[in-house]
Amino acid sequence: MRFLTLLLLFSCTLAFGQAEMPSEVYPLIVQYEADRGSLQRFYFVQGSPERRERFTQFHKDYLARLQQLPFESFSIGGKVDYIMMKRIFENELTLLAQEEKEVQQVSKLTAYANPVYEIEKKRRRGLHLESEEVAQQLNSIKKNIQAAQQKLAQEPNLTVALANRAAEIIGGQQAALKSVFEFYDGYDPQFTWWVKRPYQQLDSTLTKYAGALKNKIDPATRPKDDGSGIIGNPIGRDELLRLLQLDMIPYSPEELVNIANKEFAWCDAELLKASREMGFGDNWKAAQEKVKQAYVPEGHQPEAMLKLYDESVTFLKKHDLITIPPIAEETWRMRMMPPRQQLISPFFLGGEVLQIAYPTDAMSHEDKLMSMRGNNPHFSRATVHHELIAGHHLQGFMNNRNKTYRHYRTPFWTEGWALYWELVLWDMNFPRGPEDKIGMLFWRMHRCARIIFSLNYHLGKWTPQQCIDFLVDRVGFERANAEAEVRRSFTANYGPLYQLAYMTGAFQFYALKKELVDSGKMTYKQYHDAVLRENSMPVEMVRAILTNQPLTRDFKTTWKFYK
Repeated sequence: MRFLTLLLLFSCTLAFGQAEMPSEVYPLIVQYEADRGSLQRFYFVQGSPERRERFTQFHKDYLARLQQLPFESFSIGGKVDYIMMKRIFENELTLLAQEEKEVQQVSKLTAYANPVYEIEKKRRRGLHLESEEVAQQLNSIKKNIQAAQQKLAQEPNLTVALANRAAEIIGGQQAALKSVFEFYDGYDPQFTWWVKRPYQQLDSTLTKYAGALKNKIDPATRPKDDGSGIIGNPIGRDELLRLLQLDMIPYSPEELVNIANKEFAWCDAELLKASREMGFGDNWKAAQEKVKQAYVPEGHQPEAMLKLYDESVTFLKKHDLITIPPIAEETWRMRMMPPRQQLISPFFLGGEVLQIAYPTDAMSHEDKLMSMRGNNPHFSRATVHHELIAGHHLQGFMNNRNKTYRHYRTPFWTEGWALYWELVLWDMNFPRGPEDKIGMLFWRMHRCARIIFSLNYHLGKWTPQQCIDFLVDRVGFERANAEAEVRRSFTANYGPLYQLAYMTGAFQFYALKKELVDSGKMTYKQYHDAVLRENSMPVEMVRAILTNQPLTRDFKTTWKFYK
């Protein structure tokens, strides 16, 4: 009996191990992550030559190690991991080379404080410093920088990228200086006596100098305030193309805008159908206004969100669309979004914590109404599954439990998957009537608009105010919400491709669904579960795994997913 029990346990363990077996590249990935963490903690001074040289050599070494692996004999998962790690190493080397180029271009302006790098190297190993010499050195650096700042007007203007790079270098020098001072201060009384005042003066001087460098921008390249108060940094077509290739999107910015306009035309036609069904004829804005007026009374938004969540999960279970682990259902929770955060995120956000955007007593009367109208139940019902299950919350839950060594984060997977569910549920008649359809179409138009306005902005064709007006006039945004959306897009910590990744990534998952589910090769549940078991990566790599695509070491993106 004991033998049979042990045999059963062994068989279950073996079966689980086979199902979750890491790929052939797993040992290298784990070692890379650990080594990179060690180096990042040690070489923490951003912009220092030492850090740049060390990480350049580090990524060259790992790229060479990767290239020695027997790619041709790997499983499909191993080949995907090889391609993804090669992409990481090559991108890091590209960014480091760009950093080196820009550092050289601003070195005349930033080299005055370079001696602090050598002082910080000694600090790491706890070497005794001659405090009087350090004080004299810091005082000399301060004088040199003050003199340089007085002559700064005579120096050629900088591009935005170079001004930001110069300020970053100064910030790194301040970090090195702070590390030295805090290490010895109080523990070496002589050091504190000599160095405290020169350190404070130099740190203050560096702060002022960094500010002056950030303002030393050629007026022709400086982004201007068009009246919106939103000043971002358009990256241009070349960088857009580089980033699209990096995320395996084989379309140009112009092609993506054309795709968005085609989808907008589909939304327009469906919106008119819903408007007519509500009795408003072709006046879809009037129909949308009626939907907005169905907002939840003050104080009741959280329980309204819970009701919408229950409806969504019930629908998923009824149609057996995906496996929902009980703990995933059990552990999501809510918080109310602070007013300041709502200036950037005017609608609710999701994940394990559902963050609810709704007005507070301190908001103006107009802002309260705009927030309530923009977060009405028909709009929110269209996206609660996007934020919780089977969207962001379930994504994060599964990422933490499946192939956790795959750190290939991309918004085309994260946001594309969550938006894909909006497309699927539309097809499956999730909207109960024309009001729900208008809610779902609002968000679908919103995502089309994100492609159009974000790309036109980064191509230098549109200003932030034009983007705001487009959202108000073309999608039906409340103006305060449109301003928050554009501010979020161009001044928050989102990459340039983030906003276009929603709809673009959704089309990728939708095309793969057609290939696997509509063809009868997999059920919805098999397809959806399989995606989440592979963790985050460019969707073309998900396709490669699920369809066993032939791959080469020098893989280039080719999948034209939009039909």
